[in-house]
Amino acid sequence: MINNQIKNVLVTGGGGYVGSVLVPKLLKANYRVKVIDLFIYGKDVLAKNKKLLQIEGDIRDRQLLTRELKGADSVIHLAAISNDPTFDLNPHLGKSVNFEASKLLADLSLKSAVKRFIFISTSSVYGIKKEKNVSENLPLRPLTDYSKYKVLSEKYVHAKNRPGFTVLILRPATVCGYSPRMRFDLTVNLLTIQALVNKKISVFGGKQLRPNIHIEDITDLYVNSLEYPDEAIGGKIFNAGYENLPVGEVARLVKKVLNDPQIEIAVSPTDDMRSYHISSQKAARELGFSPKHTVEEAILDIKKAYEKGLFIKPLENGLYYNLKLMKKIKLK
Repeated sequence: MINNQIKNVLVTGGGGYVGSVLVPKLLKANYRVKVIDLFIYGKDVLAKNKKLLQIEGDIRDRQLLTRELKGADSVIHLAAISNDPTFDLNPHLGKSVNFEASKLLADLSLKSAVKRFIFISTSSVYGIKKEKNVSENLPLRPLTDYSKYKVLSEKYVHAKNRPGFTVLILRPATVCGYSPRMRFDLTVNLLTIQALVNKKISVFGGKQLRPNIHIEDITDLYVNSLEYPDEAIGGKIFNAGYENLPVGEVARLVKKVLNDPQIEIAVSPTDDMRSYHISSQKAARELGFSPKHTVEEAILDIKKAYEKGLFIKPLENGLYYNLKLMKKIKLK
């Protein structure tokens, strides 16, 4: 069911890992969708549709945004230099895309009479917490520049919330599962493809907690975010996760689900003990957010896609790893 006020949706980063699952769902829900993306991972991840317009462009381009925001009722802002290593590869680029462009997009969206602005942040903004339930009211302690600029972007867009311009901030857990624009630099996905290809899972440390959310659940939430009444989400922040699991437990789960006794789990020490976990009780209570897909399902989905031959040299191909691809294309 479409919100009568929202029919035209602009999605930044719609050709990415999450976007390429989200956009077909928006189209199925009968929204008209416009995607702005550099499509550095390929232009064929989204099927042609008469209600879909794909714009190859940079979200730092003021003229582009001003032009393409015309007629948009809502913005779902996915585009970003994702994860810590990729951001650290070129901090100036990371800041310009993740922070400056987010500010620009929010400013121009407000000016263009966009009704709803959905900003996709990250659950890593909390840093390392000892609390069992890491809720939205705890102080933010970003440990990396990637997380730091997500926090700054959150604060900027949050301040724009007002009647007629509803701002919602979502902090997703680490996404897992199959996508047409696959990523294997995410914990569950990486350990699964290692097991499938090499029969060996490399775990560094293992006790670090990682919050996980299946790609089907997070994209369902993004679609639903266009439906919630303004008063339910305006100026609010929600965590969006499901299973908080130690990395070592994820590895054991991969071996169990794949049911292959030949799979070896090799554990090595590490100095990187970043450990994140979140509570999504607020989203459950206020939005009725109830994830239905498990990490086990994500592992099986990847296994099925692998057996269908949908991945080309998945351990070596830079197309599946943001850091490798960014090193290759040297985006400025």
